[in-house]
Amino acid sequence: MFSLFRENIRIALNSIKNQSLRTILTVLIIAIGITALVGILSAVAALENTISKDFASMGSNTFNLQRYEFRTQSSRNEDRKVNPIISYREVKEFEEKFEYPFTETAISFTGTSSAEIKYENEKTDPEISVLGVNEYFLENSGLEIEDGREFNVFDIDNNNNVAVIGSDFKDGIFNGFDPVNKIISIRGAKFKVIGVLESKGSTFGNNHDLRVFIPIQQARSIFSQPNINYSLSVKVDDKELLDAAMDEAIITFRNIRGLNPKEENNFGLERSDDLINRILSITGALNIAAWIISIITIFGSSIALMNIMLVTVTERTREIGVRKALGAKKNTIATQFFLETLVIGQIGGFLGIILGILIGYAVSSSLDFAFTTPWKAMLWATGITILVAILAGSYPAAKAAKQDPIESLRYE
Repeated sequence: MFSLFRENIRIALNSIKNQSLRTILTVLIIAIGITALVGILSAVAALENTISKDFASMGSNTFNLQRYEFRTQSSRNEDRKVNPIISYREVKEFEEKFEYPFTETAISFTGTSSAEIKYENEKTDPEISVLGVNEYFLENSGLEIEDGREFNVFDIDNNNNVAVIGSDFKDGIFNGFDPVNKIISIRGAKFKVIGVLESKGSTFGNNHDLRVFIPIQQARSIFSQPNINYSLSVKVDDKELLDAAMDEAIITFRNIRGLNPKEENNFGLERSDDLINRILSITGALNIAAWIISIITIFGSSIALMNIMLVTVTERTREIGVRKALGAKKNTIATQFFLETLVIGQIGGFLGIILGILIGYAVSSSLDFAFTTPWKAMLWATGITILVAILAGSYPAAKAAKQDPIESLRYE
């Protein structure tokens, strides 16, 4: 039994080898469908990993007060309601009046995204983001210190000339030396580096490791452009108190803005985990689209594979007759053609998986996504190629097995 099965495998492989051009074309047809599936799923998985990595560190017990909600920010400008900026007076008043227990309020604003940072004779390209923050910002944002220390209340209240920098500065203007206690210059102002952050990587082309954080009053003295928009981030120690803290924050900020009970909020409030879930729901839709595109492509591949195998059966009618005349049973003939289909399908699937991973990696690298090996997509692709081979090979194999040996020997 085993020797007969092994012989069938040998005959199937020889047949595939002797029809190399047809085999290559069939393999490519299958590979295209699998490439589409694995490639798209790999890119979507990389996007999900990046989003989860960037936002999960903020925790599920943090919420933000900002000018717009995420939905409004992502809509077209002409369709959205114009909210007033969140001013410095408003954030300071909120900090004073919001007295919900077990909370920490972070205040921040982006002074510029095109600063040039200098250290001795070295300087960066004018692409550095400089943020003014208070003592709670780093903790509320999920940023961890790798070397040195973070800001404390004395740094903020005394407007100390200190800075915390991103990890990329180590190998940049500091040439691999420890930046802690070194003096950097921002628009002519001198700051002592007290801490270096752990690497956060890039998201959508934005390098989070090329940022400098300085006390908020120092930033206000350097970046004095009009209409600066500030952000508030509130961290609640106990997640069970999060909803109540959010309600209190809304009431507090509405009172600061003098809104009457009938007026809608003219500011946005977002929970960190809601933001993650909303973005991941978008990637879920991309996953569905990937499956639809891939299934259509794979369905076409299965039809092509079946047609090619039917042509193969017709061309090898005389061979089938000879094998039956020599005593081959129907199951033996069917197994031979079924194995040919299965081998071709698996070769196409393997090629498609490799190409799909390469495409997914290329897309992830170009968009600065956190790529991981798409094991789930690979398992699905393997299962689909086996299913395609079974569906596409069953009918040709059955047709070959039913050939009449006498009529087959007469076939020219």
